[in-house]
Amino acid sequence: MPRNRSAIAALQKLEADREALDAKQRGLEVQAARELGEIILGSGLESFSKKGLRKVAEELGKLGEDAAIEKLTGRGATRASNAAPGTQ
Repeated sequence: MPRNRSAIAALQKLEADREALDAKQRGLEVQAARELGEIILGSGLESFSKKGLRKVAEELGKLGEDAAIEKLTGRGATRASNAAPGTQ
């Protein structure tokens, strides 16, 4: 019987650990949202609709940071097109 009790105790501990991790995750998500909000405020993106901002964020996320910056600024294409022939 002690074996069953230790398994039950282990399961109870595991459940408590999961609940603690869930609470920690929720707190970190709130903190991350606050940090992202501070970055966005004043950038012009706050004027986007919620739906539009979500779509922009999802598309930029798919591209990745470097590709998104290159696409938005046109820097990669500009450097290649302005380079002297044979130096690309």
